[in-house]
Amino acid sequence: MAKRDFYDVLGVDNNASVDEVKKAYRKLARKYHPDVNKEEGAEAKFKEVKEAYDTLSDPQKKTHYDQFGHTDPNQGFGGAGGAGDFGGFGDIFDMFFGGGGGRRNPNAPRQGADLQYTMNLEFKEAIFGKDTDIEIPREETCETCDGSGAKPGTSPETCSHCGGSGQLNVEQNTPFGRVVNRRVCNHCEGTGKMIKDKCTTCAGKGKIRKRKTINIKVPAGIDHGQQLRVSGQGEAGANGGPPGDLYVVFNVSDHEFFERDGEDIYCEVPLTFPQVALGDEIEVPTLTGKVKLKVPAGTQTGTNFRLRGKGAPNVHGRGQGDQHVQVRVVTPKQLSENEKEMMREFAGMSGGKPEEQQDGFFDKLRRAFKGD
Repeated sequence: MAKRDFYDVLGVDNNASVDEVKKAYRKLARKYHPDVNKEEGAEAKFKEVKEAYDTLSDPQKKTHYDQFGHTDPNQGFGGAGGAGDFGGFGDIFDMFFGGGGGRRNPNAPRQGADLQYTMNLEFKEAIFGKDTDIEIPREETCETCDGSGAKPGTSPETCSHCGGSGQLNVEQNTPFGRVVNRRVCNHCEGTGKMIKDKCTTCAGKGKIRKRKTINIKVPAGIDHGQQLRVSGQGEAGANGGPPGDLYVVFNVSDHEFFERDGEDIYCEVPLTFPQVALGDEIEVPTLTGKVKLKVPAGTQTGTNFRLRGKGAPNVHGRGQGDQHVQVRVVTPKQLSENEKEMMREFAGMSGGKPEEQQDGFFDKLRRAFKGD
């Protein structure tokens, strides 16, 4: 079968730069590499892509190919560096795994892990804030060995097996050439260091688990589900790295009278019919004490009144919310004979005479089922 044009194989034109050729090759190599693509024909396509790249990425080979195509009179064209030889596999290895330059230094400073703590607050504690102490379990740097993991007076040694990289390269010959696999060094467990004499306090780990007491200043206006970041109070870092952070998540309990929506507070106040009909001045509970509220005559049930500045403070210190008071007219369940007579007089004066119901709801329901 005739070979395809190398430029068509890589999907570039004959004026493509070396970088464009390399970019096209890497894209196709990822797609057809046998370790990644198990479909039938992927191996052949990968060989074709590799041969095209070997040719077009080499200036001398590219010049020959541009002149003679696949019929190079020098006969050695391609040769040992052709499609059957994966001497350039290191480039593919770098592409998939970051290469030697991309290795993570196991001895580099690393920040510690973040921690989360859930704090329960009463409704008013969240409104006004509080200063409190909490106790959390966390890993801290071992004071005995100062985090080295080695017995005082000794020091960790560089792992002789991986040279301190924390990784081992395992070479394997395959039909596609020499393949290099990288794995964590099993001698130093990826740390790049060997500790002969371990610290007896931390058993060579460099960290110990303790319960730490931390002071938390809960800001006024914090709401349910919000969190507070306490910098530097997480797990200890590694190799001298900074500690992580502590995130305190707040769980605020409900209040029996007030409800909260953001910075606004809501409540419901029961009033009698005479109060809403004639008007009244009442006392309303707020978060900071009782205040007087004038209820105009003729106020309807469900009417809302706003008390400005009586809500929750903004957690960032930007102002204060309002308190919303909703009026609910309460109907008395039992009236004395005198009260009933007064209500009859009122009904008559207002142009209506109600048909008084002597039986309760369940009495009526019972009769309805009996067919009375």
